[in-house]
Amino acid sequence: MGISFEAGSRPIQPSRPNYNKLHAQPLPINTYPLPPLIPHNPLSLLHIAFTYLLQVLVPPASHPAIPLRGYFSHETHSVHITDHASARILWEHGFFGKGSLSRSEPAWLEREKIRQGVLAGNTSEDVTRMRREERKQFKNERARKEREVIEEKLAEEAKVMPNGVQGDKEVADGHINMPGVAHASSGSPVLPHEDDRRADSLWDKLTDADAYEPLVKLLEQRPNAILNQEHLQLTLEEAFFLAYGLGVLDIQDLSTRANLSISNIFSLSNSYFPPQSSKYLSPDDPFLLSYVVYHHFRSLGWVVRPGIKFAVDHLLYNRGPVFTHAEFAVIVLPSYTHTYWNSTPELRSAVERKAKKSWWWLHCVNRVQAHVRKSLVLVYVEVPSPEEIGRTLDDLGEVADVGRFLRTYRVRELTLKRWTPNRTRG
Repeated sequence: MGISFEAGSRPIQPSRPNYNKLHAQPLPINTYPLPPLIPHNPLSLLHIAFTYLLQVLVPPASHPAIPLRGYFSHETHSVHITDHASARILWEHGFFGKGSLSRSEPAWLEREKIRQGVLAGNTSEDVTRMRREERKQFKNERARKEREVIEEKLAEEAKVMPNGVQGDKEVADGHINMPGVAHASSGSPVLPHEDDRRADSLWDKLTDADAYEPLVKLLEQRPNAILNQEHLQLTLEEAFFLAYGLGVLDIQDLSTRANLSISNIFSLSNSYFPPQSSKYLSPDDPFLLSYVVYHHFRSLGWVVRPGIKFAVDHLLYNRGPVFTHAEFAVIVLPSYTHTYWNSTPELRSAVERKAKKSWWWLHCVNRVQAHVRKSLVLVYVEVPSPEEIGRTLDDLGEVADVGRFLRTYRVRELTLKRWTPNRTRG
């Protein structure tokens, strides 16, 4: 978005983006639905037939015009998108990934331009920071007023009590010693200082990548240009869904620049270090269980985001994080109902240790989700036996058909809601 400047005038404030138009496509693919059928208009049948024949004879492109390319990083066990245009496509069409130097949306370049005065306005992270400061000031003022009320009450009780006894609470210099609240000489609480943390970038490892060549030309033409040092970081579930589920992402190895096939990506994405071949892959590998759940909810139309902030595996958004908060928090749990897992005492003991969760754990997680107004969803993934997994492998022990491999898993959902007497009282 271009911002114009005039001599002696303030920069023009950019208008707020139209999120409904910006995020109109739920996925980075193009779909072409047929026209609607109007019963009282016979010409609509001709319109439908003409559109159908046109799409059959001249199929329109379903993939983005810009080829999407990512680089698999062994150090971070994730996929990096270094091209700015590709990163915007993946974020605007499905909310995939996060900025390496941002909280969520890759907006480091915009923040840097605002910091240097090139652009005017505030980014979403600046707005969030200002809101948090307002909440801290509000809580600070509320604590100060509550402390004044308590001090006045204690002062009145001290006048009534004999021999100057002031009760159990200690009053020093006219202030109550409240735990967790520090006071300055003026008597107002002092807020804890927040360290300014900045994420480290892997820019030095991407200097030999193809995405760096346009930046070199840009520096030669415009020496004072601001380089975008941020890349989009995809989780393994997101990258595999884009590469296998949608087929819109090409992934290369960051160190060798070799193109990775779906089987290679599948082998590199497992939870073993160093990565092992698919024939040694355990049926209850955490990546497999997590991706099965991710693919399941993405296919149902949900926007799936990482949920580590709220101690869960995934968060489910109806449209996306720029529209509403997440409605559901998902925890992935393995379920060993197949008879193979109960065939020997050793297997039975091993799966019990993996699947068993304490009541205190469930209560803590459910309480956290209730505090942030989210419904907890326990997703049980039925783990197949190694024999079923072996039928989907080829002669070399690799996964030949990923779809057939994933169909051996089953998903069950259980929604929990914390019962609060004050809110559910009849």
